[in-house]
Amino acid sequence: MNQYNNPIIEVKNLLKEFDVIKGFWAKKAKIKAVNDVSFTINEGEAVGLVGESGCGKTTTGRILVRLMEPTAGKIIFAGKDISILKGNKLKQLRRELQMVFQDPFSSLNPRMTVYDILKRPLEIFKIAKTSEEKKQIALKALQDVGLKSEHLTRYPHEFSGGQRQRIAIARALILKPRFVVLDEPTSALDVSVQAQILNLLRNLRKEYSFTYLLISHDLSVVRFLSDKIMVMYMGKLVEVAPTSELFKEPLHPYTKLLMSSIPNPNPRNRKKLKLIEGDIPSLLNPPPGCFFAPRCPLRTPECDKTFPKLREVKKGHLVACFKV
Repeated sequence: MNQYNNPIIEVKNLLKEFDVIKGFWAKKAKIKAVNDVSFTINEGEAVGLVGESGCGKTTTGRILVRLMEPTAGKIIFAGKDISILKGNKLKQLRRELQMVFQDPFSSLNPRMTVYDILKRPLEIFKIAKTSEEKKQIALKALQDVGLKSEHLTRYPHEFSGGQRQRIAIARALILKPRFVVLDEPTSALDVSVQAQILNLLRNLRKEYSFTYLLISHDLSVVRFLSDKIMVMYMGKLVEVAPTSELFKEPLHPYTKLLMSSIPNPNPRNRKKLKLIEGDIPSLLNPPPGCFFAPRCPLRTPECDKTFPKLREVKKGHLVACFKV
């Protein structure tokens, strides 16, 4: 039974189009990076979003925290439609929605000390009145991510990649947001540092009680940190299920392909990687039916005509496939 039943994010028919230049004659065209996506994230829940590079994961995350404007669709946050907010109302929303970016070096201002980086959100939202109060809040946030008081006066270039990501996490959590998007938070780090950041995020989730969407192409990372996983392919969700259920019994052919790509460190248990023939279709000219059909071993004539709807085949397990 799902312990999370109070929706904090409801996404309805989300669409994001980008204008591109197509062909030798420089014709204008549109690509659908996020294509009619709907899902719900409950308060306190940790949800993973996985898929190949370019499938629309990061675009989805940026739209949720309103760093990008949706072309169409609705984003309901805590019962309010935030997809139409602008100006001061949107500014006030920023306190509730935060994001941790993939590259901590480019997401931190190199000309600001760690203290300046952490106190800036406090000044914008007028959370602390005195300088001493700002310093105490910044120091608490820094210590919560495993850094020390002497780090407050240093600049981002004086830290390792793992330490910079800790600073980025502290900046995101210092406002105590209700919802956080984690965009590949460990992909730019060494394996040993990745483990430290993953354990840190798990501990911070208990202390700060926030809901998050974890974007990653690494299924092992998502399995460790998520209660539920959503699988995306070419801008569409193809499978949604609780983490344990998805790893126990993946149903969509694309999900099975992703599962087979997870490396096994034990040489006795290694399996031959399952390869699916065919190339990923272009978003400029997607197939008329299911986008995965050109690569799918279960392909039927129906798959070439209609994109299957995401439907519930088990309790909490949704799949977009005619053969399931």
